[in-house]
Amino acid sequence: MQAWRVHTPGEPREAMRLEEVPEPVPGEGEVKLRVLAANVNFPDALLARGQYQIKPPLPFTPGVEVCGETEDGRRVIANPSLPHGGFAEYVTAPARALLPAPDTLDDAEAAALHIGYQTGWFGLHRRARLRAGETLLVHAAAGGVGSAAVQLGRAAGATVIGVVGGKDKARTAEELGCDLVIDRTAEEIAPRVKEFTGGRGVDVVYDPVGGDAYTASAKCVAFEGRIVVVGFASGTVPAPALNHALVKNYSVLGLHWGLYAAKDPAAVLACHTELTRLAAEGAVTPLVSERVPLAGAADAVQRLADGTTTGRLVVVPGLDGAAR
Repeated sequence: MQAWRVHTPGEPREAMRLEEVPEPVPGEGEVKLRVLAANVNFPDALLARGQYQIKPPLPFTPGVEVCGETEDGRRVIANPSLPHGGFAEYVTAPARALLPAPDTLDDAEAAALHIGYQTGWFGLHRRARLRAGETLLVHAAAGGVGSAAVQLGRAAGATVIGVVGGKDKARTAEELGCDLVIDRTAEEIAPRVKEFTGGRGVDVVYDPVGGDAYTASAKCVAFEGRIVVVGFASGTVPAPALNHALVKNYSVLGLHWGLYAAKDPAAVLACHTELTRLAAEGAVTPLVSERVPLAGAADAVQRLADGTTTGRLVVVPGLDGAAR
C-alpha cells in the first residue's frame, strides 16, 4: 500500500515521503481499516516537526483521525494507532474506540467531525458551561477548529463573535453565521468587542491560537467570563497574569480532549451521539474546503501549518485511484 512517512523531523512538505510499505497488521484489541478519508489537523504538522507531545518511533505516518471501513463493511470514525497514521491506504485503530460515521455526512465530512467538534463540545459545554444568550468569542473562526466552535456556539443559542485574519477568512466566518466578524489584520479586537457588547465584554472565549489572541481575550472578557485555552497555533504559549484574572474575576480553563478519551471514554461516546444528532438536524456540518488526493497530503499539511487555509482539508485516497 501507499503511505506518507516521516524519517527525519522537519517541515511537512520536506519531511513527509510517499512510499510503498506493507499493510499494517492489527495488534491485540485493534482492527484494520481501509481509509476512506483522513482529516488534516495541526497536530499532524507538529508530529512531522517532532514538536508534538506524542513522539512515535521513526519512521511513522501522520494522520490522527480518519473515516474508514472495517473488514466487515462498517463505516466508522477512528483515531489510528501511531506509528500507522491516517495518511495511508490502510490503518489500524483500537476496536473499543471506533465510532459510527453519521449517515448524513459524506466520508470527508465524517472524518472532520471528530477531534475538532469533540474539542469544541467539551470546551464549550463541559469546561465553559456555555449558556443560551451568552456571548462567545472564537479565535481563528474560519479554520477547522474555530468553525466547529462557531457552529456549536450557535447551536447552543449563543451570540458568536468570530475573529479571523484576512478578508477571505472574514467572508467564511460570515457565511458560518457569526453575529460579528473581526478581521484582526484590520482592527483591534478588544475595542471592537467592547463596542459590540456595550462595554460588557464576552462571556466565553474559545482560543486555539494563544499569543496575541490570548492577550486580546483577557482585555475583553466579561465579569465571571471564561477563557478556554485549546491550543497554540500561533506558536507562542502565553503566560497569563493571574493578578489580572483575580482583579477582573474571570477563569482560565484548559482543554485537552485526549484526556477525556483516556479517562472518561463514555463521555466521548455521549458527545459523539450528540454531535450525530446535531449533524442530522443540520445544526453542524464540517466545513470541508478542499478534498485532496493521497498524493497531496504533505502539501495539505504544510498549507495548514502555514495558516493559509480555511475550514478543513481532507485527504481522500480514492480521489487519485490509489486505493487498492
